[in-house]
Amino acid sequence: MPRPRLLAILCATALLGGLVTGSAAAGDDPSIQSLTTDLDQILADPRLAGAGAGVVVRSVDSGQVLYRRGGADRLQPASNAKLLTSAAALEVLGPDHRFTTSVLADSSLRGNVLHGDLYLRGSGDPTTLAADYDALAQRIADTGIKVVTGKVVADDSAFDPVRLGVSWAWDDEPFYYSAQVGALTVAPDTDYDAGTVIVRVRPAAAGQKPAIELSPPTSVITIDNRATTGAPGSASSIAVERQHGTNTVVITGSAPANGNPSAHFSTVDDPARYAADVFRAALTRRGIQVLDPKLGTGVTPAHFTELAAHRSMPLSQLLVPFMKLSNNGHAEILVKAMGKAVHGKGTWADGIRAMTPKLAALGLPANAYRLVDGSGLSRMDMVSADQLTALLAAARTRPWYPVWHHSLPVAGHPDRMVGGTLRTRLRGTPAEGRIRAKTGSLTAVSALSGYATGADGKDLAFAVVTNNVLSGTKDLEDRIALRLAMHPAGPAARSIPLEPPAGDPWLECSWRKAC
Repeated sequence: MPRPRLLAILCATALLGGLVTGSAAAGDDPSIQSLTTDLDQILADPRLAGAGAGVVVRSVDSGQVLYRRGGADRLQPASNAKLLTSAAALEVLGPDHRFTTSVLADSSLRGNVLHGDLYLRGSGDPTTLAADYDALAQRIADTGIKVVTGKVVADDSAFDPVRLGVSWAWDDEPFYYSAQVGALTVAPDTDYDAGTVIVRVRPAAAGQKPAIELSPPTSVITIDNRATTGAPGSASSIAVERQHGTNTVVITGSAPANGNPSAHFSTVDDPARYAADVFRAALTRRGIQVLDPKLGTGVTPAHFTELAAHRSMPLSQLLVPFMKLSNNGHAEILVKAMGKAVHGKGTWADGIRAMTPKLAALGLPANAYRLVDGSGLSRMDMVSADQLTALLAAARTRPWYPVWHHSLPVAGHPDRMVGGTLRTRLRGTPAEGRIRAKTGSLTAVSALSGYATGADGKDLAFAVVTNNVLSGTKDLEDRIALRLAMHPAGPAARSIPLEPPAGDPWLECSWRKAC
């Protein structure tokens, strides 16, 4: 492992010229004066020269703003947008909301033969695994059906056919954090990265092509294997990328002979067909013959018989992988599900329209911010630090707050489903376990917003959002979080070193990912 590098808490002796200092609303309260001085000094970092920064800290008990700098400035939130999406989903859909995936038929069963097509209809479940489709196939087998004379038809009409969000980058399309959004899909793992397939590259003998395996197996993906196996001990340079507008996945580079297999995620074009293909293969394994080999897409007829159904986990449970691991696809599915539930249309526009009055009641007036998607992957999203902390404070009054609070990543906790995207940050400091917050990362954008439990046991709501930065600022976020965890004890945090994550310091997320 690389030798850890320690980063000391920044303690500047003077503010940079031209920077606006923070403001406190507590008059002569010495603890808040100390907090203001310390946060101003942290934010005097030269990396913020020419950048935008919004930082707000408020007491969740009194609502009093303890620190405010650029609080009204609308900034790109990256995955801090998921705070808005998740809160609105709990308001609109409720913690008990579940998605249903159904197997339907509109034709008669004669003996063990179903005459016609078999419809697989989704409502947006991002957690449906290959094992769930296998269970559905088993239920069909349990009805006695042995032959389907038609084909498997994928019905994802609950949502519109627009699968990628407004202003998402075209060159992100092959990567799992920019997977296509649909009402019928497949998750290849229990992180529930819906709309993706895992590509495993297994080295062969030196000079030979490595073996390629897909999980789950699917015929909708075409593999173009251009990779080779290098000498034992050589460096791995394997790259996996889906060609734009196709389902051809190209594997390049070299894997060392005798090395371990490597796993890579690829998005899938048209996730509904992917789901239908996985389901059809499950039917075959269960001894059911589908005579038409083509995969169909369409809308289930009005008159049908339900043969089997799978219900997802409730939203209260889905929030854990969604928020802890910052799953973009979950956010987008929830937006479209809200649009479908409120306005009868599973579109981004109708989902945002359903969210707007709920967010207004949580302290975000309509027309004071902008969201065009649910994950923060769009560069058109704009939210202020004031609005984020208003949401954090208002959420505590809602009956779903315990579920929402539980879904936030916990600083320094090593369990992925507890610490999430904060699991490697603030370990071994007084802030470990005392910060629950949502991370956010895009190129030139970083954010951390959530709750800090102070030294007196009282909670503070905080938001730190930086835009137009040329180098990483997550250490500044951590220094602010650490200082809040020690409030109102004073500035002792300045002397406590922070240890960055192994590998890429301060960057738990890829530069590409909204997380």
